[in-house]
Amino acid sequence: MTVPFVVAEGLGKVFTGRQNLLAHLRRQNPPTVRAVEAVSFSIQRGVTYALVGESGSGKSTIARMVTGLLRPSAGSVRVDGLAMTGSSDATAREMRRRRIQMVFQDPYSSLNPRWRVDAIIAEPIRALRLANARHEVAERVADLLQLVGMHRADGEKYPHEFSGGQRQCIAIARTLATNAEFIVCDEPTSSLDVSVQAQILNLMRDLQDRQGLTYLFISHNLAVVRYIADEIGVLRQGRIVESGTAAEILEAPSHQYTRRLVAAVPTVPETVGPVVAHVG
Repeated sequence: MTVPFVVAEGLGKVFTGRQNLLAHLRRQNPPTVRAVEAVSFSIQRGVTYALVGESGSGKSTIARMVTGLLRPSAGSVRVDGLAMTGSSDATAREMRRRRIQMVFQDPYSSLNPRWRVDAIIAEPIRALRLANARHEVAERVADLLQLVGMHRADGEKYPHEFSGGQRQCIAIARTLATNAEFIVCDEPTSSLDVSVQAQILNLMRDLQDRQGLTYLFISHNLAVVRYIADEIGVLRQGRIVESGTAAEILEAPSHQYTRRLVAAVPTVPETVGPVVAHVG
C-alpha cells in the first residue's frame, strides 16, 4: 500500500477564554472550549477527502490546523512525510509556504479590493521568488488566469468588477501560483449560487485531473460532497464519527448522525439532468 500524502493523527484543539477580574481574583480556571478532539485521517496523493458536518462541528478549525494557520493543542500533521506541527525545520516551513495552500469560503473578503487582479496573483510568486524578471511574473499570471478559465486582460481589473464565481476563480489562480500540491478548500462554494457552484466544482475537478492535486474539502453540503469527494469523514462535535469512501458513506451510512445528514439532502427527479457549466 502506498504511503498517504497527508496524515493527521489525534488532532485536538482547546480554546481558552478570557477571565473577568473577579474570576481572576478568585483564582478560577479560565473557561475552555474543546473544538476538536482526537481526529485522525489520511489522504492519498491525488485524492479528495471531504470533512462534513453541521456548523460548529470543528471543520474549519481542522482546516486551519492542517495548513499551519492554527497550532493544535494535541496531535500532529504530516505532509509527504514532513511534520507540519511542532517543528521549526526549514524544510517544513518551505513546504507550508509553497506546497500547501488554502481556498477560503468568501471570495468577497479573501481578495484585497485595493489591488488589481494581476498584483493579487503575482504576490506569492514574488514573495517566494518563483520568478524574478517582471515579464516572467506577468507571463505566469496570464497563464494562471487562462488556467482557471479567465482572460489575460482580466488581470488589469479590480476584484469588485467580477462576480462571486469569478472572484473564486481568481482566488484559485492565486493558490496555484506557488505550484501547490495540497489544497485545503474551506467551503469554497457555500457563498455562491447553485449554478456557479457547479462551475467552481467542475474547475476544481479539472485542475485535479490535470495537475494531480490533493484536496481536503470542507463542507456542510452533502450534495456538493457527493460530486467532488472520493472519501468522506463525518464530524460531530469535534470528533469523526464515521469515515469511508464516498459511496459507502452516502449510500449506506452506519452512524445515526450520518443517516440524518444524508436524509436531509434534497432529492432531484431523475428527469432533471445534472448542472454542467463552464467558467468563462
